[in-house]
Amino acid sequence: MQAEIITIGDEILIGQIIDTNSAYIAKALNKIGVSVYQITSIQDDKTHILKALKEAEGNADIIIITGGLGPTKDDITKHTLAEYFNDSLVLNQDVLKHVEHIFARYSSNPISQLNVNQALVPSMATVLHNEYGTAPGMWIEHNSRVFVSLPGVPFEMKELIDISVLPRIQSKYKCPFIMHKTYLTYGLGESALAERIEAWEDALPKHIKLAYLPNLGKVRLRLSAKGFDKNAIVSEMDRQEQLLMPQIKDIFMGIEGFEDTLEEQIGKTLTILGQSVATAESCTGGRIAEQFTSHPGASEYFKGSVVSYATQAKIDVLNIPEALILEHSVVSAAVAEAMAMQALKMFKSDYAIATTGNAGPSKATDKEELGTVFIAIASKTGVYSEKFNLGDLRIKVVNKAVDKALEMLQKEILKNR
Repeated sequence: MQAEIITIGDEILIGQIIDTNSAYIAKALNKIGVSVYQITSIQDDKTHILKALKEAEGNADIIIITGGLGPTKDDITKHTLAEYFNDSLVLNQDVLKHVEHIFARYSSNPISQLNVNQALVPSMATVLHNEYGTAPGMWIEHNSRVFVSLPGVPFEMKELIDISVLPRIQSKYKCPFIMHKTYLTYGLGESALAERIEAWEDALPKHIKLAYLPNLGKVRLRLSAKGFDKNAIVSEMDRQEQLLMPQIKDIFMGIEGFEDTLEEQIGKTLTILGQSVATAESCTGGRIAEQFTSHPGASEYFKGSVVSYATQAKIDVLNIPEALILEHSVVSAAVAEAMAMQALKMFKSDYAIATTGNAGPSKATDKEELGTVFIAIASKTGVYSEKFNLGDLRIKVVNKAVDKALEMLQKEILKNR
């Protein structure tokens, strides 16, 4: 069972917005056993849309389209769908009532003809109710293929995928079981790791695939299997894990959920333990706090953050002794550890992360080279820090520092469990 995802919008192609819809849809489909064959982003152009639909029909069983369903003249998706299927648009009374309800409740402006036209849908389409917007989703079956058209607004699309699209796909098709397991490793490069586990990898059954996912000093090993016998797949994946673990035990940091990021795993662990974390950030500028708070439920374990970017802020807000800074410099292990301890005290948390460094492009201190970052982890049992040289590209230094800080925190939590 294969799907193709088509996102429509000039705003994607000129880089004005990032296409997050495709990632969400691909993950959602994977959960129910549907493999994504291809993801395509195209212009709000009739000829381009028609061409993409034709190609997708030859590639996949399910074609999911997002975007181009608004009230303005440049939103042409449903008109193009009607042309592609040699169909006509008809006024759907249920959709019209929903549009009228939204305007009556949320808008002081009278409903216009452009808004009424939101209720026009291809006659052959099954309407998928969009609770949060005026553009309905549409389900069309043609030539043993399913075409689904969804609004491009992410929260509207997500609701339709979860409530309407996935249940319909599961009802119509018998989908295989797909399983992923991702093992987090740190401290060994991709090529060295591949050489170490080469014999194990070569002996994997044909229905189990291994992918290496390297990123900033860490490598994730993702095992994937697909088939209709769920019990057999789970059993074989467990067996392969038992064979793999002795070979990576010295660099193994944990098992990552298919969707979970490192900060999500930390958050779940802290929640289970009833513990919390806070941050005091300098060179990372609040990025670590942002990583935590971007996920729902972060208030259960994340206490707060001080972004003490300037030296004076470290003195005034975090109460770091000026003499300590003068003695060791602002980019130092001593200052990082003092920042972490002050954050721990200020927020009354179980753990605290602190960062201070030279991210560039110019040096902020004469004692440490560009790219030098000190990261400290404090807990109720003490504080320690590590020094890293993360290169000379500013964004890379910041991103690496965020990753290293999360890795250090996870190690500390696991050590204390």
